[in-house]
Amino acid sequence: MTKKKRHWLWNVLIVLTLITCAFAFILHYKNWHKIEEGKFRVLSGVYYQKIPISEIDSIELVKKLPEMERFNGFSWMAKEKGVFKDSLTQTKVYVFVDDLRQEKIRLVHHDSLKIFLNFNDSIQTQEIYNLLNTKLMANLKSQN
Repeated sequence: MTKKKRHWLWNVLIVLTLITCAFAFILHYKNWHKIEEGKFRVLSGVYYQKIPISEIDSIELVKKLPEMERFNGFSWMAKEKGVFKDSLTQTKVYVFVDDLRQEKIRLVHHDSLKIFLNFNDSIQTQEIYNLLNTKLMANLKSQN
C-alpha cells in the first residue's frame, strides 16, 4: 500500500491558524491597562480606548450593566467585550468586562461616552477605581 503524503503547505497553514487563534485568545483573555502621561489606556484584543484623565467627567462603581444592544463584540461565559449601544440614550458604550458577577467601573468621558470595565481580580478593579478617582479629584481641585 502506498501512503499519500500531505503537501507541506497544508501543514504550514494549520500551524499558522493555531498560532493566530492562540494569539487572539491571549489578547482577549483579559483587559490590559496602563496609566501614564495623564492618559488611561485600556486594551482587550481589537478593542482599545485611550482617555485623557483630564477629560473624565465621572467615575463610579456599579453592580450591573444597563440594557444595551451589541453593535460589535462578544460575550463568553462571564466576559463581555466590545462596542454596545445604550438602549435609553442611543450612545456608544465601550465594554471591557472580565467578570460580569463583580462590580464594574462606570467611567464617563467627553460628556457622554461611557466605558464599563473590570478585571478578573476584584482587588485590581478597586485599585484602578481608587487611582482614577484620586486623579479625577486632583484635576477638579486644580481647575478651581
